[in-house]
Amino acid sequence: MQVTFTKKEPPRWLLDMWKDIDDKTFGKGFDCFTEDAVCNLGVADWRGREAIRANLKAFIDTGFTALHHVTEYWDAGFLKVFRGVVDMTPDDQSAPTVHPAMTHFFYMDEKDQTKVRQWVGAVGPVSFG
Repeated sequence: MQVTFTKKEPPRWLLDMWKDIDDKTFGKGFDCFTEDAVCNLGVADWRGREAIRANLKAFIDTGFTALHHVTEYWDAGFLKVFRGVVDMTPDDQSAPTVHPAMTHFFYMDEKDQTKVRQWVGAVGPVSFG
């Protein structure tokens, strides 16, 4: 099977998810995931929309604020690819802000192409101080 990617503007569901993380609200932006979605970020293996929401909130609550920037978004129908940079500003103002690169793959649900079934991504390298 051949997959063809088309570079597009990022969709509202993706921007809403990043905004919910950046604003630390973790609300409706996560409705883009199926209830049983799987998220694999680095070594993370989170299963279920609520587990994804809770674990990302716990990570952000470790002491920083994030601001996500989309640099590229590619659409191949069932597979979406996002590349960008995230500004990670520590709550400790004496520590520097870091700007790791991100690459994320979103596999859409077979039955409902508006929902993410699996999210695989990498951010980094990340270190403060």
